[in-house]
Amino acid sequence: MAARLPPSAFRMSDEHRLKIANSNILKCLIQHAEGTREMSSTQVAAGLGLLRKVLPDLAIVEMSGEVQHSFVARIPEPAANATEWLASQAPKQLDLNAEPKKAG
Repeated sequence: MAARLPPSAFRMSDEHRLKIANSNILKCLIQHAEGTREMSSTQVAAGLGLLRKVLPDLAIVEMSGEVQHSFVARIPEPAANATEWLASQAPKQLDLNAEPKKAG
């Protein structure tokens, strides 16, 4: 018994692809979707099958590549001792008695 090739192994020639692309298959399917042309379910299935041979199926497209992320780290100057570091990192105290600054 002869071994069968998987369906994905069949390669349609460019000539056949051109004939399908130049046919009115897409136009007929659009007319059927708009309700201006009657087609049987077999005709629709055959038309969709032929279009799949010509048009790329975007669901199968695989994206690959490397994503590079860059960032800027603002590192403070090193403190001489722990007391200096604590003073520079302590939360700022608000002066509630100070006059508000006027804009402009």
